[in-house]
Amino acid sequence: MFFDKLKNNLKKTKEALDIKMSNIFADKKDIEEIIDEIEETLILSDVGYETSTKICKKLREDLKKQVEKDENAIKTLLRKEMTDILLSDEINQVDSINLDEKQVILVVGVNGVGKTTSIGKLTKLYTNNGKKVLLAAADTFRAGAIEQLEVWAERNDVDICSGKEMQDPASVIFDATKRFNEGDYDVLICDTAGRLHNKKNLMDELEKMKKIIDKNISKDIYKETIMVLDSTTGQNGAIQAKLFLEKTNVNGIFLTKLDSTSKGGVVFSIVDELKIPIKYIGVGETIDDIEIFDAKSFVEAIV
Repeated sequence: MFFDKLKNNLKKTKEALDIKMSNIFADKKDIEEIIDEIEETLILSDVGYETSTKICKKLREDLKKQVEKDENAIKTLLRKEMTDILLSDEINQVDSINLDEKQVILVVGVNGVGKTTSIGKLTKLYTNNGKKVLLAAADTFRAGAIEQLEVWAERNDVDICSGKEMQDPASVIFDATKRFNEGDYDVLICDTAGRLHNKKNLMDELEKMKKIIDKNISKDIYKETIMVLDSTTGQNGAIQAKLFLEKTNVNGIFLTKLDSTSKGGVVFSIVDELKIPIKYIGVGETIDDIEIFDAKSFVEAIV
C-alpha cells in the first residue's frame, strides 16, 4: 500500500527516467556504450554530474565481477549503486527520525519552497504519534506568514507562540523556548523567514536564532535544523542547501513537490555532495501528504 502510493507520487520522475532508459536498451550496444548513456540519462534527470559519474564508475566495476549483463541485471545493479549513494557511511545516519524523542526543530528555506505548509505536515506527523507540539511563528517579515502558521496550528489543534509583523524573529524564538521549557511539550517547531540565501544579514539573523535555541534548551533535548527544498528547482535546490549549510548546520532535508516534478533525481546529488540525509518528502497538498524518506523504496519507485 505504502509503496504503491510512493510510486504513484513519483510518477513523473519515473516516467522521465523510463523513457530515456528504454531508448538505451532499444538497440544492441556494448556495455561501455550502455553505461555512458545511463550516465547521460542520470545527469539529465538532475542527479548531478559528479554523482552520476560516481554511480556509473561503480556500475562498471561491479558489472565486471558478474556474468549476467542483460538489461534486468544492469538495472538491478544500478538500483543498488543508487541506494548505496543514499545510505553511504559518509552520511550522518545517526540523526535518524525518532518520533518518540523530545526535540526542537528549526525549519529554514527560501521563499516559495512550501516551508510553512511543510511545518503543518510535520506537526500532523507528530500529533498523530501522540506528541504535544508547540509552534513558533518567527517568520515576521513576510506579510501573512504568521496568520498562515496560525491556520496550521488551528487545523492541528496545537499551541502557537506568535510574533508581531516586523518583530525581531530572535525574540519570538526566545519566547517560544521559554514557553516550551515551562510547558508540557514534546516538540517545538520553529518557522523562520523565507530568507534569500545571498542576504548576509538575514543569514546572520538565522544563526542568532540557532544560538538562542542552543542556549535556552537543555543539552539533553535533541535539536535539529531541517531545510525545506522545492524539488522542482532541481540543481538550484542543491546550491541553496550548500549555502544554508555554511550557516546553520542543517541536519536533514524536507523535499517538497515530488509529486509534481520529473526532477526527483536531485535527491542523489544533495545527499552525495552535501552529506545531508533526506528525512521527509512532500507528495501532495493535503496535511497528510508527508512521507518519512526511505532510500530503498525511493529508488525502487523511480528506476
